[in-house]
Amino acid sequence: MDDWAELDRALSEFVRSGAVEVREDGQWLAGLADLQYEMRHAGKEPLVHLWSDEKNLTRRVLRIKERASDRIVLEVHRLGRSKPGRLEFLRTDSPRPAGRITREQFRARFDRILAERLPDAHSESLSAAADLEHSFSGMYVRGRMRDRTREWAFLAASPSESAAAIDGMLAFGLLWLDWTRGHSVKSAVEGLRLFVPQGNSRILRERVLALSSAARTEIYEFNEPDSRIKKIDTADAGNLESCLVSRRDVESTLTAAHDSLTRIRTMIPGTADAIETRVPARTSELVFSFRGLEFARWTREGLFFGIGDAREKLTTTKLPELERSIEQLNINRRSVAKDTKNYLYRAAPERWLETLVLEDPSRLDAQLNSAFLYSQVPALASGDRGILDLLGVTRRGRLVVIELKASEDIQMPIQAVDYWLRVRRHQREGYFQRFGYFSGIELDPQPPLVWLVAPGLRFHSATEILLKYLSPEIQISRIGVNENWRHGIKVVFRQ
Repeated sequence: MDDWAELDRALSEFVRSGAVEVREDGQWLAGLADLQYEMRHAGKEPLVHLWSDEKNLTRRVLRIKERASDRIVLEVHRLGRSKPGRLEFLRTDSPRPAGRITREQFRARFDRILAERLPDAHSESLSAAADLEHSFSGMYVRGRMRDRTREWAFLAASPSESAAAIDGMLAFGLLWLDWTRGHSVKSAVEGLRLFVPQGNSRILRERVLALSSAARTEIYEFNEPDSRIKKIDTADAGNLESCLVSRRDVESTLTAAHDSLTRIRTMIPGTADAIETRVPARTSELVFSFRGLEFARWTREGLFFGIGDAREKLTTTKLPELERSIEQLNINRRSVAKDTKNYLYRAAPERWLETLVLEDPSRLDAQLNSAFLYSQVPALASGDRGILDLLGVTRRGRLVVIELKASEDIQMPIQAVDYWLRVRRHQREGYFQRFGYFSGIELDPQPPLVWLVAPGLRFHSATEILLKYLSPEIQISRIGVNENWRHGIKVVFRQ
């Protein structure tokens, strides 16, 4: 047939051009990068065979749906499928980013793993494409699967993703679950399944403890080399890793660093109130910050100064440099600074916001007992997550977990429950009084409150969806503050 011969020539030209990608039913087939091609005639309808080092594909061509200079679209039949599919060949101007290729390749591999290991769970609509409108991340493969009469939403992370990406899956998984429930026409969506590489489920198991029954979540670990999939017991989260430092140890460090503290606070007149100190967990060091931005650190080996990675040990000859550094901070890190694009003004905004809350907690809420407000107590084992935690207490003794954020972060509610879970554990075990916190206060045994604090326009649009899937035991309030909070905190709404 002349049309088939012409199609054969056109596809050969596409493949030889080297700038072509293949899509099947709208999904890019990353495994067919650097593909090879042949067309075989078997009866009335030819077979198109595509292969590469990673993938092999054969389809029966039913008809040519579209042919243009930049694309060829075929209607094809795939063995085992009752309905015809769509195979597209598209010219591209530039290669796909390496990260996108890796994720699309994983999507194809994971589809095969599901088919091999969960043959009774038919999967569909697998995608690794980002969808900014619905806050669906391109870091994960998402889809739906039908397990007998039940339907599930699922998310899978490639072994090549970072630990932070895998730990952050739950937020995106809940958004995908919510969307699939709102768009499912066949049956109700039972819940969410998360698939992670073997040995990477600990943080997710912990976070699942804070979900409501509406967010029924199952976690599976898989091992790509042998395609094994194992369901993980989400009730077995183990010990929640966190550290509660004794107040006695904190006071000991402050005493040891007293001379350095006095020297720095009196170095430049008028700056003492802007210089704060804190003792990081698991250290005997003292951090010096200027409205939240670290500029010096006292250790047993001496005093080191500098912003960012530019650190050097303070000596007599280096004193003028430290003085100039504090002078620059005083000029640029203030609410009335002239250059608001200066790095010193814009750096560490959450820390700056924290200093304003610590300075006068009543600005945030008159319920707070201003005598007791601790920064990052207890400390999470995962360290600084980009969101700051404050722990306070109301005048009636109710613990309050406060999360601070100066800009949008989709993870804010989920990371808040990380902290809440640990605070709740320490509260139940009586550790706060035992380690010297909230001295003289009779703590209310009720679960801690959670306050999410951010500029009013900086709460992520997905926050409301995520909050409805958290346990009703976790009482969460959103507190919006003024956008120009550096000039002083004012609460603009409370929800």
